[in-house]
Amino acid sequence: MAADDMDRPHSDAAGAGRFLGLVFPLLPAIPLLFLITQWGSVAEGNVKSVSFPWVPSLGIEFSFFLDGLNLLFALLISLIGVFVAIYAGAYLRGHPMLRRFFLYLALFMVGMLGLVLAADLITLFIFWELTTISSYLLIGFNHDKASARRCALQALLLTTMGGLCLLAGLILLGYTAGTFDLQEILARGDYVRGHSLYPAILVLILLGAFTKSAQFPFHFWLPNAMAAPTPVSAYLHSATMVKAGIYLMARLHPVLGTTPLWEWTLTIVGAITATLAAILAVRQTDLKLKLAYTTVVALGTITMFFGSDDSVAIAAAITFILVHSFYKASLFMVVGIIDHQTGTRELDRLGGLGKLMPVTWFCAGAAAISMAGFPPFLGFIGKELKYEGALAIATEPTLVAGAAIFANILMVTVAGTLALKPFIGRQRPKSDDIREAHWSLWIGPLVLSTLGLTFGLFTPLIAEGLVQPAVVTLLGEPKIVKLKLWHGVNVPLIMSILTFGLGVCAYLYQRPLRAFLAFLLSFFPTTADRIWDALLEGLKRLADVQTRWLQHGILRRYLRVIFLAATAALLLALIRQDNLSLSVAIPALNVKEWTAMLLVAAGAVMASSVSAPLAAVCALGALGVGVALLYLFFGAPDVAITQLLVETLFLVLIAATLHRLPLSYGRHATRFRRLDALIAIAAGVVVTITILAVIEQPFSSPSSDYFVANSMPEAFGRNIVNVILVDFRALDTFGEVVVVFTAALSAATLVGYTLRGRRR
Repeated sequence: MAADDMDRPHSDAAGAGRFLGLVFPLLPAIPLLFLITQWGSVAEGNVKSVSFPWVPSLGIEFSFFLDGLNLLFALLISLIGVFVAIYAGAYLRGHPMLRRFFLYLALFMVGMLGLVLAADLITLFIFWELTTISSYLLIGFNHDKASARRCALQALLLTTMGGLCLLAGLILLGYTAGTFDLQEILARGDYVRGHSLYPAILVLILLGAFTKSAQFPFHFWLPNAMAAPTPVSAYLHSATMVKAGIYLMARLHPVLGTTPLWEWTLTIVGAITATLAAILAVRQTDLKLKLAYTTVVALGTITMFFGSDDSVAIAAAITFILVHSFYKASLFMVVGIIDHQTGTRELDRLGGLGKLMPVTWFCAGAAAISMAGFPPFLGFIGKELKYEGALAIATEPTLVAGAAIFANILMVTVAGTLALKPFIGRQRPKSDDIREAHWSLWIGPLVLSTLGLTFGLFTPLIAEGLVQPAVVTLLGEPKIVKLKLWHGVNVPLIMSILTFGLGVCAYLYQRPLRAFLAFLLSFFPTTADRIWDALLEGLKRLADVQTRWLQHGILRRYLRVIFLAATAALLLALIRQDNLSLSVAIPALNVKEWTAMLLVAAGAVMASSVSAPLAAVCALGALGVGVALLYLFFGAPDVAITQLLVETLFLVLIAATLHRLPLSYGRHATRFRRLDALIAIAAGVVVTITILAVIEQPFSSPSSDYFVANSMPEAFGRNIVNVILVDFRALDTFGEVVVVFTAALSAATLVGYTLRGRRR
């Protein structure tokens, strides 16, 4: 039984697992078949598109398109999705939450396909976040384990923060380009790169891409995500989710690329990521963690090559995306088979499985050979192209080539470990129950690893049909891409031979190599994962202090802050007014109007000076009555009636509940509250000045003219205010009614619960 899964009772759930295992692969198979039908046309340079209106006023559409670049990604997502679905049905057979797992996986598949096919920036972001949420659910699938919950939360927080940066960057990009249509934006690269907002756009979008594709310093979340079941690791963290950031960089390369800021950022970040992850990969003894760090190596290498605008470097990156997806998905599934059949994936506890699991060994060997870059596998062609592309990068060929060689040397070591260590030597663990897995577990890695060999022998199958259309789409100009096993004796071949030789030496001397790498890493006092934990702990402490300071439960302080903030904001707006003009004209008032004003003033003074709560409430009631009288005297009887009803109801409710409230208000209860009075006076003065300033401004009345003209013909009402509330703004009014009704229902429930508790 797999070590990373919960106990799986073999009951009725087993039957459901068999059924879902047979049906679910149809989900990715349907888009796979559709893409195959469009393959030839897209490879010739045609672009397929479809769109639906979404937010026309903002120029946002729910649109998709298919070209040479996203065809490659969509085919990988669908093809590997089919085999992962078959694999997951067998791997998790009998799991009590298998239906939920397939639902999460389906959401992720839809999110990834929508992301790479989106033709609108906002549509792209919607599917980007769908992959974030669904990956969180998949990583934390074994939610009864604290480690799974922690790792899922870590991945969610990091990728969500990156997603927020991405959203800001995409909005700025759409604003700068004047459209959210991706195809139109790709044609305006020169304008975007010359805009003053270009640096901000680039930084924000790269933050989103780097967090998603686990680039330094965000690299640590991906190995931690290995807490997910192995089918998740094989799909999300090798072929799909972590490639979302790679796709974004590739897609926006024509718009954001070819500048020194782009080139140096991607080159340096990619080189650091690949080098650091290669060192960490060699040190691991857990097979899944080992593969996870090699995934980070691959992502860093691809990012490094996308920093260039040279066609050879771009072709190397595109080819390696294909190569990596095949061998990494295969190896993850192989590790899952080993774990499933033996109950462990620790290298020190494995050995001699080759005779017991020959098909699994073949799959592991074929995928590992491709990973190491040995001929005649596609991995060899990809590695040769990487070296050629590294030497072609004009900005810093030595840095790129050095990082690529160093990473590949350690990848040869890791590949040898994966292909040999678990399968040779004496058998470990000792058990008579270890045997070859069911065909549904090894069919996926067998086919994918065989494709790595097939495409290596018949390179035109992918060179002309996949790699070249993607390169042409990315660079925006015709390019011929040729993939060959033999290019003659040249510098890339010498670099390959050097890589093989040093890689084999590193494999043979792994123990001293691990000790040396551990010594090097000992100079670093902490790790990125620990820094993340420290940041989270610091955030919790800050939230605790902030909560105790802000959420103190003292209503008077809350009100002080609210009125002070509102007063300060209005005062700032008044100060920034260039031509502030006030016109104070005291109208001629009669006795009843002066009486109402005196009533308001007396109520305000008494409410702020008396100490008895009931007297203060009554004073406020008198103030409210005075205001209602003013409304009535100046021709607003409906508003006056509303004011009187509110004041009356408020007074009745307060009088009914006042005796249940505490009577002590502290040592300031009997004194005139000077600070409160000052705040009230300041707020009143600033609001009055603001009203006078607003009155002096020219009145624009298109809205009021519209309501006056259409109140009777369309709504059959002469009271314009009522017509606006119940007809023109009926949905808003309905929402307000729902809020009031919900509040009343909640209050009634609480009162009823209290009364029932007392009766008991």
